[in-house]
Amino acid sequence: MRSLCLRCLRPQSTCYCARVPQVDSRTRVVFLQHPRERRVAIGTARMAHLSLPNSELHVGVDFSGHARLEALAAHPERVAVLFPGEEAIPIEEARLNPPETLIVVDGTWPLARKLVKTNPLLAGLPRIGFVPRRPSNYRIRAEPAEHCVSTIEAVVEVLGALEGHQERFDTLLHPFEFMVDTQLDRQETRTEPPRRRLYKSAWQPPLELRTIAENFEHLVLLYAEANAHPAEQALPSELVHLVALRPATGERFQAVLAPRQPLARSTCLHVELPEETLRAGEPLESGLARFQAFLRPGDKLAVWTTFALDLLRRDGFPVPEALNVRLACARALKSKPGGVEHGAELLGSRLSEQWAPGRAGRRIVALEAVVRALDERGRATEPPSRQRMAS
Repeated sequence: MRSLCLRCLRPQSTCYCARVPQVDSRTRVVFLQHPRERRVAIGTARMAHLSLPNSELHVGVDFSGHARLEALAAHPERVAVLFPGEEAIPIEEARLNPPETLIVVDGTWPLARKLVKTNPLLAGLPRIGFVPRRPSNYRIRAEPAEHCVSTIEAVVEVLGALEGHQERFDTLLHPFEFMVDTQLDRQETRTEPPRRRLYKSAWQPPLELRTIAENFEHLVLLYAEANAHPAEQALPSELVHLVALRPATGERFQAVLAPRQPLARSTCLHVELPEETLRAGEPLESGLARFQAFLRPGDKLAVWTTFALDLLRRDGFPVPEALNVRLACARALKSKPGGVEHGAELLGSRLSEQWAPGRAGRRIVALEAVVRALDERGRATEPPSRQRMAS
């Protein structure tokens, strides 16, 4: 019989307690956990509760007569429920009048919906919905859709949006990432049969890989470089080099944009473009107008990180829906891929000839190689191990 940690309820060999940070929050977080979720060893509500001193955890389905919940519901102007729905207000609106207490419902989506439906007190409270910055990293548990994330990821997103200092709340994900990586490693090295079969349906590629394959005809790969000053200068990064590729047709886009503020000392070194090339770049407005004309209705951007998207949004560009290629690559490799060029190497992808100058030109070629490899894996009908055995 395995020895369990009494704090995180994980086996001692995979205990994540040493990695749990203590992050203060202005918002009081109240977790309402379905009893079935309490028994799930890879659940994340308890992990979030351990990381947030200003939080509490209650387990149950029917909270009728629950003194704490009734006390909170008596002041709906101070409380909000983190749960999606047509009546949920966007996080941007909630930030204008942030709640003092955030109620978080924890459970699988069917269980969470049942918990909300069972408790009329929750129906009388305002709801908050949000769109995550990136797909879930919950690689050890199936999510029903790409926009769905784990409880701890949702709490990190919303607290960061409500209170600012997103990077401080991102530290809550350290034990989560450790748990996911450890679980995947144990699955890879397991020699004995699994204790129980978790999924009985036919095998299919991970959701992220299927998403790339299903949307391949509409993908536009994107990479961007910035004129970035040291943090102490308090100057925002600005877009100076933008490259894009439509892998389904081979169409390419490139724009070198003249800097609008003083050129940082390290910019030319990092973007691998001469200063005279940057200063001779086209105006931002015309470059973005050309890129807008390059895009088509229904296009989805595919990026390695959200940096390029952040730069575009900072300049007021209407960014369409985007896919996180780095996360899909991690799912395929079952490990962290590092940079895009390293990811292409780990996937065994062949790089095409570089067609744009600078570091952006080199990395858009690597991004294309990664996406083509993931597209192939996303269309697979057998697990990779079976494919290797058959060959």
